[in-house]
Amino acid sequence: MDRAGIRTGLRWKLSAAIALVGTLVAIALSLVVHNAARVSMLDNARDLADERVQIAQRNYELSGRPNFPSIKIDDPNLPSALHEKVQEGRRATYVTDRPSGVPDIWAAVPLKDGHVMSLHTGFTDRSTDILKDLDQALVIGSIAAVLGGSALGVLIGGQLSRRLRKAAAAANQVAKGETDVRVRDAIGGVVRDETDDLARAVDAMTDALQQRLEAERRVTADIAHELRTPVTGLLTAAELLPPAARPSWSWTGRRRCARSSRTCWRWPGSTGRPSGPSCRTSCSASS
Repeated sequence: MDRAGIRTGLRWKLSAAIALVGTLVAIALSLVVHNAARVSMLDNARDLADERVQIAQRNYELSGRPNFPSIKIDDPNLPSALHEKVQEGRRATYVTDRPSGVPDIWAAVPLKDGHVMSLHTGFTDRSTDILKDLDQALVIGSIAAVLGGSALGVLIGGQLSRRLRKAAAAANQVAKGETDVRVRDAIGGVVRDETDDLARAVDAMTDALQQRLEAERRVTADIAHELRTPVTGLLTAAELLPPAARPSWSWTGRRRCARSSRTCWRWPGSTGRPSGPSCRTSCSASS
């Protein structure tokens, strides 16, 4: 028992596959580009913060007081990871994320008097706007790529589907007995693909089937001829025999009795011509 199922065309399957693959690739590339751009901007912001804290350090050592914007001495809000690095005597930068997702840039340097100078700046609005514009461009480009790939899949799948339908129609004609039909001529085109290979295979099978049928017809005709020739020779020889040597029945009389039960020819050696019931009896006896 055949199970009922939803029949979908090849073009739509191919288009759906291309759209799915295109969507996955677009998402992956968008994430990679977004993260790469964000990391690059953060690295630039950290380098800028490091340069500022170095300038502030030199000014502090010359003047003895912090005279640079956003500079603090022994800031209690300094991240612990950054504070540990500074306690080791190294200048360092650090990035934290706000609850809103906007990153904060920290830079700190140890001073000669044992204090810690730090700089705290946020991610600039310009950088945030650049990331938003980049994300918007990535979304638009991804949608365009998916739609274009789907349209291309529909075109390619439609062409392949038409070739397959033509091949199926030609194969059905061959199945109905039209052995002169060729699938390769039915699908046409100059492109060599799997459809063309299938058409050539079906045509080769059709040629082999036609040759086998012709061979069977010839064998049947030869057998019929060989069987008919001896029987004809025997009948001819029996007609050429003299009346005394002929069989006790006449082939002509037997054939006439088969056509009509009231017509009977005289048997060889008999006198008179029987008629009526006796004729039917003689015919019945002769048969």
